[in-house]
Amino acid sequence: MRKLSLLLAGTMILLAASAGVAQSPDLHHIYATTPVRVANIPQTPNNPSGTLPGLFRSAYGFNRIPNQGAGQTIALVDAFDDPNIASDLAFYANYFHYGPCHFQKVIVGSPLQGQGWDLEESLDVQQACALAPAANIVLVEANSNSFSDLLTAVQVAYTQYHATVVSMSWGGGEFSGEQQSDSYFCNITNEDGNPVTFVAATGDGGHGTIYPSVSPCVIAAGGTVLGLASSATPPSPTQINYGSEAAWRDGGGGVSSEEAQPSWQNPACSTWSTTFRCVPDIASDAVNIPVYDTYSYSGWVSVEGTSISTPDWGSFFTLVNSGRVAASLPTLSQAAQDMYTIYYSGNYSTDFHDIITGNNGSCGSQCNAGPGYDLATGIGSYKAYTLYPAMIALPN
Repeated sequence: MRKLSLLLAGTMILLAASAGVAQSPDLHHIYATTPVRVANIPQTPNNPSGTLPGLFRSAYGFNRIPNQGAGQTIALVDAFDDPNIASDLAFYANYFHYGPCHFQKVIVGSPLQGQGWDLEESLDVQQACALAPAANIVLVEANSNSFSDLLTAVQVAYTQYHATVVSMSWGGGEFSGEQQSDSYFCNITNEDGNPVTFVAATGDGGHGTIYPSVSPCVIAAGGTVLGLASSATPPSPTQINYGSEAAWRDGGGGVSSEEAQPSWQNPACSTWSTTFRCVPDIASDAVNIPVYDTYSYSGWVSVEGTSISTPDWGSFFTLVNSGRVAASLPTLSQAAQDMYTIYYSGNYSTDFHDIITGNNGSCGSQCNAGPGYDLATGIGSYKAYTLYPAMIALPN
């Protein structure tokens, strides 16, 4: 009987240990996809179409920010290798007269080429070049699109290449135990001891949530459809050309099934949840942006996806960090909380566009944009020229 009891006890210990192992996700076999795709408009490979970078800058007010990101590094983390990325970026920068952007490609491991990620990589680095042309732009190419490889690349970005902003235009469905991966994003400083801000795409499948954008230590970027006041280049270099904005039909958003709600998101999201993380936090244009790609395409391609809003917001935070350092302040350490602080203040309408029209599905209030915070566009999009000094002024 004693032997049987010992055997049963040993079996129970083994079962408990096995259960513990089962609850730890195998990130080598969980894969991310990139939310970028060719836009459903006529494509003109010899000429860029859609919202050109100068028009984008004038719509949101980047054209009124003199700081161009000098002294800061933004890292764009993607999977696989694009062998044409440097030459494509040089062509893009020259075409739009941004001069040679400061670019470096870092390969982690021995990734295959292409695999459908080269368009994403071209988009990421070109958007960073357009919005933060004086910053150091580092593309970190993960060995594959497994979460294990992508998170390793994220870590490389801030431990070896001085990044103070990391942009992640990818994600996958939420999974049990994902919180264990939040340690890659929470309370992170780079090798210089400076705080790091993380931005991730919410996806292009409409209403729903993906990781890592739901991490409470990551800023979740949703998508909108931007309307310009005029399709012509404004006569003044500092004129604002913002017309209208609506939620993008395919932008991700919703309530996480796994991640706890950070304190700063209550009461913004209390209509839908007071216990679980809500996304997105913010949003911006996600449609009809021109990209130059010669690996899988033959030149100019117009794309759409929250893969656009992610590096765009990352570039904005890079400008803010540059401005903060110039003012002898530390880089952003709680950018998400800072933005919600502004949202709760009387300066919300001064610094953000409140998106009140459009939807990302047919699930009623959870899918509809409306006044204030919503699960389609979050707080809204930036009025970059006023949000920039506001975020520099915050105590952080």
